[in-house]
Amino acid sequence: MPSSAPPFPELIGIAQHSAVHLEMRDAYGVTNEADDFARWRATGVRDVDPQSEAWGPWTDLIKATVARDVTVRRARIVSEPVSDYIRYEHGGTVVNVAAGEQVRWLPRRRASGIALPGNDFWLFDGRLIRWNHFTGAGLFTDAEVSEDPGEAKLCTEAFETVWDLAIPHDQYEIN
Repeated sequence: MPSSAPPFPELIGIAQHSAVHLEMRDAYGVTNEADDFARWRATGVRDVDPQSEAWGPWTDLIKATVARDVTVRRARIVSEPVSDYIRYEHGGTVVNVAAGEQVRWLPRRRASGIALPGNDFWLFDGRLIRWNHFTGAGLFTDAEVSEDPGEAKLCTEAFETVWDLAIPHDQYEIN
């Protein structure tokens, strides 16, 4: 049974080999991105400074994780044509990649045959899951952790299938 999640840095800090993240929403209402997203919508300018106040803690965490020989991969399933939020997210992914993440994009129509979990997740070392829960409007509500072997198997298989079908970030073009 899932339980309340410890802070994310603690979870990724115990990963020994891998941390994979599957995102399946076309919009997220991430509070700390609201100002940058509004500015991007108005001007087309996106914060891509890896040491900015918004990005610095994340890039430092990912760099430290990768330095411990933990592979960090992120896959995003997206509807096409993509939403404004996905355009925004795509524009900032250069920072994720520079920090050491591997990122791929899967058009949703290519995901129809994949058994996917009902929620976005992080999976650490193929065994510990952090489920991320969102409202219908994309606002983060809470996270839970699970070490259920069946759930871990589902997440592993779903992520690896998505990863194999997905397009590397540097090759995925937003129309």
